[in-house]
Amino acid sequence: MRMCIYGAGAMGTSLGVLLDEMSLDFVTHNAAHAAAMNAEGAIIEGALTRCVKVRAKLPSEMQGQYDVIILAVKQRENHAASLFLKQFLKEDGALVTVQNGLPEAELAKTFGADRVYGCTLSWSAENVRPGVVRVTSATGFHLSLGAFGKGERLSELAPVFAHAGTLTTGDLKEIRFAKLAVNAAFSTLSAVSGLTFYELSKKHKALLLALMREVLAVAKAYGCTRLPLNGHDLFKIFGGRFAKLLLPAAFRAYRETRSGMLRDIRAGKRCDVDFVAGAAVKAGQAVGVPTPMLERAVALVHDVENGFAEIAPDTLKLF
Repeated sequence: MRMCIYGAGAMGTSLGVLLDEMSLDFVTHNAAHAAAMNAEGAIIEGALTRCVKVRAKLPSEMQGQYDVIILAVKQRENHAASLFLKQFLKEDGALVTVQNGLPEAELAKTFGADRVYGCTLSWSAENVRPGVVRVTSATGFHLSLGAFGKGERLSELAPVFAHAGTLTTGDLKEIRFAKLAVNAAFSTLSAVSGLTFYELSKKHKALLLALMREVLAVAKAYGCTRLPLNGHDLFKIFGGRFAKLLLPAAFRAYRETRSGMLRDIRAGKRCDVDFVAGAAVKAGQAVGVPTPMLERAVALVHDVENGFAEIAPDTLKLF
């Protein structure tokens, strides 16, 4: 099976190393990262240390067609990436997005619903230097895989992704909303405050739960009966009376994790908040579920991006 990861940044590289698949190409726009991986191997550090020999390429060096393309670019790049990648995916190939949010519907416009699959990843990672990625969470490596369409290749894809860690397969809608509940709350507040996920879970429980519960309400409106994440049902954990007590315990493993959106903002880049918390807002609007806290969160991240608000814990008081 010929495969590539398109967008071999921090998360894409870490996933590729864990897959350790010799038929896998690492495709990145970062020439220094590609050169380092080709020379020294792709390296992950942190919760696990591993170096794997890989084939790293720039997009301009891609040739032929792939059975599987794993999409790991920023979601704001999806339209251009989809048009570019269409020529490289076989007619019966699978496009597997490991992005956060709800990206599959837009991707299906280019690839067709039956060729699109979604996979969520439990860990977090950041670039250290070219060729090296550090895993910043201590959760182990959990993946959840589902099909957007008929899923005819799901049984073939599952053993491949199982190489990377503990894999579950299931209803993609439930898989997506489970991860979205966490990202829309923690990643957004981390981008505003600069705090780690664990610090947020100790100091800002009420705000986190308000955001998460808006996503839970949207998920219920879409017919989700459970929200599976790392072996737990988020409806039970964060929809119940003991949620405030459970938050710090649940996110202790994320002591070093800060939002990727925070790193983008600090680097002077536009972040993906419109495709994460913003995706939950848009999904809520489609089914008539109000999401005022999420809307405020998206607006506040844009204020930080545009220099109208400071990245600081006190900025959370603007909620």
